Amino acid sequence: MTDKTMSADQAVARLESGMTLGIGGWGARRKPMALVRALLRTEVTDLTVVSYGGPDVGLLAAAGRIRKLVTAFVTLDSIPLEPHYRAVRESGAVELTEVDEAMFMWGLHAAANRLPFLPVRAGLGSDVLRVDGDLRTVTSPYADPSTGVREEFVAMPALRLDAALVHMNRADRLGNGQYLGPDPYFDDLFCEAADAAYVSCERIVDTADLVKEAAPQTLLLRRSSVTGVVETPNGAHFTSCAPDYGRDEAFQKLYATTGHAEFAERFLSGDEHAYQRAVQAWQKEGTP
Repeated sequence: MTDKTMSADQAVARLESGMTLGIGGWGARRKPMALVRALLRTEVTDLTVVSYGGPDVGLLAAAGRIRKLVTAFVTLDSIPLEPHYRAVRESGAVELTEVDEAMFMWGLHAAANRLPFLPVRAGLGSDVLRVDGDLRTVTSPYADPSTGVREEFVAMPALRLDAALVHMNRADRLGNGQYLGPDPYFDDLFCEAADAAYVSCERIVDTADLVKEAAPQTLLLRRSSVTGVVETPNGAHFTSCAPDYGRDEAFQKLYATTGHAEFAERFLSGDEHAYQRAVQAWQKEGTP
């Protein structure tokens, strides 16, 4: 079995412009922000990003790295609409495919199973089919035994990914990943839908220790679907990574109310250690 540990910079060095990139987490919850920040230090651009979006999308969009976004929403949770994404979207700089949350999930399921699409009821009766002219419906080949009716479904296309970035509470060196919070956020599907998956985590532990800290069902990621493992303490900041830490609401407010260029100059001009030091310095200042 292979030791898959690497640095964040080594992980993003494997990404290329024009890729379709999936980013796990949910809104402002357990996002692989250290990997996103590492990606911003590269020249990679022209990305198609697939994400239940949060500040990952906001930062990449504001930096001009996203060509197309596939999403169900882009939010900071306590701030309903991610402001940097909103500015880019209103300017028309990013192409958007927006689908229902369940449609998004079934698109990942289809990709994980290497199917071209999966039928889903979500989206029927909504404007999703009108807004996205590429979506199609499919009629079941099987009639309902009680009515004789063949039901119509949305044919949600597979969300195949060239690469995925996700963040876990714990992982081992082989690529097994564990979440300790209340929700897996579909991170396993992101990894399984991708040709390569890079997992950051709060702490790398021995494989045996993964089942000592929590129940076996918290082992979300299998090593067979993981390409690389990156230890990044506080690597989801400023999003939450329960139970290790909550969302940094004060810093999130700063992010949301600061222009991208100013924010990047103050917090993103160096490596991850420089980012963490800059955040700590801001916190000590106690400034709004």
